[in-house]
Amino acid sequence: MNRTTERGSVSIEVAVLAPAFIALMVLAGVVGRTALAAEALDAAAHDAARAASISRSSSTAKAAATEAARQQLDWYGLACTNDLALTFSGTVAGQPTTFDVAFSSAVGQNATVTVRIICEVSFKDIALDILPGMTSGKRIESDFTSPLDRYRGRALGPGAVDVATAPDTSAGGV
Repeated sequence: MNRTTERGSVSIEVAVLAPAFIALMVLAGVVGRTALAAEALDAAAHDAARAASISRSSSTAKAAATEAARQQLDWYGLACTNDLALTFSGTVAGQPTTFDVAFSSAVGQNATVTVRIICEVSFKDIALDILPGMTSGKRIESDFTSPLDRYRGRALGPGAVDVATAPDTSAGGV
């Protein structure tokens, strides 16, 4: 075999394989970012639902859930390209209902609250134009359901607390 006929073959191989290798690395980055974003959203939905379920009224529950979700996403370093969208729903005695109705259910009834978070994750900083569809973001959703304590007093309306369910601070109650 004559060595002069093989001159430059490595350069051609590199020129052909380099774009494929770069595309594979970008794809790995997109998949990794999506997985981390989904994990962050799951944790944020869990924390938001838990914060909502320990609140005494639906208005304070929504505020607490939004703050818990923001803190968790900040901790993960996930910045959604859309405004953080939280939706709230609930169940009472196993029947779907609104978030507000779940909080106004009678003490002793089974009730749950669900928080859904929608986040648009951007890939603009890692995607290349050679990969179609990768330059835009990906919409990721997560939800979590948390039960309301059956025997914990809940507000009867916006900010109102029933005297019978108010904590007895003289006996050290909370």
